[in-house]
Amino acid sequence: MPDTVSLDVDRNQAIAYALARLERELPRELGYHSLAHTRDEVVPIAARLAQLEGVFDEEALLLLRTAACYHDIGFVEQVHDHEAAGVRIARATLPGFGYRPAQIDTIEGMIMATKLPQSPHTLLERILADADLDSLGRLDFLQRSLDLRTELIALGASISLSEWYQRQIQFLSTHRYFTPSAGAMRNRGKQHNIALLHSLLVQQ
Repeated sequence: MPDTVSLDVDRNQAIAYALARLERELPRELGYHSLAHTRDEVVPIAARLAQLEGVFDEEALLLLRTAACYHDIGFVEQVHDHEAAGVRIARATLPGFGYRPAQIDTIEGMIMATKLPQSPHTLLERILADADLDSLGRLDFLQRSLDLRTELIALGASISLSEWYQRQIQFLSTHRYFTPSAGAMRNRGKQHNIALLHSLLVQQ
């Protein structure tokens, strides 16, 4: 049975493995679901929300960070239903890095909680779901939204700007953050972004 130190090393290697696959294997047309989205957005935001929500248990934080790194890894295999593909990759690789079956079950729940429409059940699932859609209330929302539209067009969709703005207004208007911390951080910004979308739609 590996000792605690080697397990920690193995688990750091699991995270490095996920990020390396994202960097190496993600289709280049994915301008939204990119390495940067996982590494620079979801991972640090999930950690921040965990702190704000009072999650300090080391194992829970490790599982959250792992799930954040793996939540979009399914894109290396398929675009549609990529969450299920990500779960398959996690289940195939994480045992080799020392993760136990119950821990992998927890990670699976978090990955699947990011699937739209989101339906998280546990606190960790709510945190990751909110981290994944943090941009809805940020100042860079419009650029990230247009990145997503560009990605969808590159994958074969046909979406006019007017249609896109309408779809985004509908999405933001019906979306809710699941943790009080995310709501406190982003709800005001989300309302601002809804107003911004309405003004852009009028200009079309």
